[in-house]
Amino acid sequence: MILVMAASSSCSSLLILLLFLLILIDLYSPLASSSSSEDPQMNTPSHLLLLRSLVLLLFFLLLEVVLGWTSPERRHCGSTIGSILIGFLPGYNFNNGSHSLFQHLGARHAGRLFRMEQLWEELWEEFFSDPSQWWDNRLTKKTPKHPDFKHKRTLEGLWVDGWRNPSWVKERMSSMTLGHTQSGDGLRSRVSGSFCNADRLSKLCEEGRLKEALHMLELMVQQTTKPPIHAYVCLLKGCSRRKALAEGKQVHALIVQSVLDSNILLANTLVRMYSKCGSLLHAHKVFSNMPQHDVYSWTAIISAYADSGELEEAINLFHQMQETGLAPDKVLFVPLLKACARLADLEQGRQLHSDIIKRGFQSDAIVGSTLVNMYAKCGCTEDARELFYNMSERDVVSWTAMIAGYAQTGLGKEALALYEQMKQEGLQPNHVTFVLLLKACANLAALEQGKQLHSEIIKRGFQSDVVVASTLVDMYAKCGCTEDARELFNNISERDVVSWTAMIAGYAQNGPAHEALALYEQMKQAGFAPDKVLFVLLLKACASLAALKQGKQLHSEIIKRGFQSDVVVTSTLVDMYAKCGCTEDARELFDNMSERNVVSWTAMIAGYAQNGLAQEALALFEQMHREGTKPNEVTYISVLSACAHSGLVDQGQYVFDSMCKNHGVTPTREHYACMVDLLGRAGCLDDAELFVNKMPIQPDNVVWMTLLGAARNHGHVEIGRRAFDRVVKLEPKYAAPYVLLSNIYAGAGRKDELAKIRNEMKEAGVKKMPGCS
Repeated sequence: MILVMAASSSCSSLLILLLFLLILIDLYSPLASSSSSEDPQMNTPSHLLLLRSLVLLLFFLLLEVVLGWTSPERRHCGSTIGSILIGFLPGYNFNNGSHSLFQHLGARHAGRLFRMEQLWEELWEEFFSDPSQWWDNRLTKKTPKHPDFKHKRTLEGLWVDGWRNPSWVKERMSSMTLGHTQSGDGLRSRVSGSFCNADRLSKLCEEGRLKEALHMLELMVQQTTKPPIHAYVCLLKGCSRRKALAEGKQVHALIVQSVLDSNILLANTLVRMYSKCGSLLHAHKVFSNMPQHDVYSWTAIISAYADSGELEEAINLFHQMQETGLAPDKVLFVPLLKACARLADLEQGRQLHSDIIKRGFQSDAIVGSTLVNMYAKCGCTEDARELFYNMSERDVVSWTAMIAGYAQTGLGKEALALYEQMKQEGLQPNHVTFVLLLKACANLAALEQGKQLHSEIIKRGFQSDVVVASTLVDMYAKCGCTEDARELFNNISERDVVSWTAMIAGYAQNGPAHEALALYEQMKQAGFAPDKVLFVLLLKACASLAALKQGKQLHSEIIKRGFQSDVVVTSTLVDMYAKCGCTEDARELFDNMSERNVVSWTAMIAGYAQNGLAQEALALFEQMHREGTKPNEVTYISVLSACAHSGLVDQGQYVFDSMCKNHGVTPTREHYACMVDLLGRAGCLDDAELFVNKMPIQPDNVVWMTLLGAARNHGHVEIGRRAFDRVVKLEPKYAAPYVLLSNIYAGAGRKDELAKIRNEMKEAGVKKMPGCS
């Protein structure tokens, strides 16, 4: 364009010089002519007339060039007008028939000028009679100089907005375009008569209007034009962002139709699009059909497998790449390390770390941060910390990775401390940092720190982020502030499934549970579909309320949405039916499960235990052993509880001993409390006290309260008093032990001790809760 403007400017300068030369010739001509002539012009020397004519002709030829750059249809106008003027100007009595020659040229060009309208009319009639004989360049022309339509054989050009077009052309074009748009969703009517190209398609992709962009690409291909490669790339990237697999497949079909499937850039982009859309099979097929692979091709397919959790296959491809002689770049190690972190594959992660050191990538900030994250998620917080502090440059991503390592491995206090250090070094947290810190506060029930973070979030303007807001709701709910959580939830302008799930989880886990079910109904009315996690929470709410009717409704919805095959969902259904007293329905569900894990077995055993069916619980526990499923700590608590409620002391003692000796499960305080309850309910209070005193870990108030409760049930004053002293020492302001010991003294008729314990209660400032006796 700059060259065209420069050339046009030069021609304009020549035109001015030629005009100046013509003026000089006209001034000199009278001096050279005969003074006796009545008309000097008629006797001007022939060489001057010829010179003036040639200059004049050159002038109009240059005029033709200048006009041709600005409007192709004016290309011949300059020479035509020049020839006419030269041929018909009076006084040009050239020798050798020169005047006749110029008259002939003038007449011919004048005829052409007068026939120009007829010429364009004929060409347009030919176009409308058979448009298939013309190329349509409207979508791909680069400048207005190029014609809108070009004849495939004669190469004649037509412009829709041509200045010599007949008046009826635009009307005919409009009617033809509307006819075509009936099968094109209105796209042609929007692009007809306008300058549409790949940039327009790219803009549509950025705006998420994939269907319109796809229609435009189809139109370009159908018109036998060749869309630029980046038009396909933009559309494929748009499909990746939107996870629009159907549209992506259509673009793939157009690429094959245009015989561009061997283009390595398009093939690489196709692999990424299919992997982002979750179609690993199609991604691998495109990769396998590529005639050659570069580093980006291998990176695309390896990342696809790594992101899908197929780490073994990703590593195999990684080795195959190296066997071809290609060296991986630092970008390739990031998805592999992330896959190791997700799968907690420490051994493979260490091998990749070794390779990274050999290739000199350990100093890269992104690779270093991903290594920190991998080690932390694999439970090696010491290694992660060492890597973190040895990094030459730590940015917000590095700090966030280390904070994530602490927060996600239960080290919430360390995560909060590291955040304070991060602020001292002048780094600003991002929204991901705040999400991780809020989760740490939620797990610690650290309400004060959570409130401080909330204040910082407001200052930094992150409160409008839906993920941050949802995590705030979760934090307040897990800290027991369901009212604050609900207020925050109500103020979220754009809620998603995560927001609804966070609030429902708050009610399901902290109460009131009926609010969780009510909020779920509101969620459905708002048009949101529940996921598996939400159903688990709702079923737990039904179980805590013994709301069998609502539980059955949820069961029906689970079947409709195809979640009944999920082992966690089905295990929660088993638990819900059992806690609602429907052990037969629970067992039927359990028996029909295609896959069972330790949670499934434990749910059914606990169901039997809670309904007093200890023999069934023990029988199922034995079956669990026979089928090779290893019980966990919760399973043993359920079995011991079943034995305690049914007075099966010997079986309970056997289970407890085998847990320690045969299965390598270390007893917790909950297991010891179950054994104390088992012995206490059976009246073996001396054995129970001896058992507590021999515990290898320090008994907590739950264990001593269990012994105190057993002493009250059996009226054992001395053991009750000793257990009371231990509880009060651990929790001086706890009213329950005073109430239990008072009941023991009252039952034994010891009025003096009763009065004394009540005085001790007053002196300690302990108040009995209403309803306790």
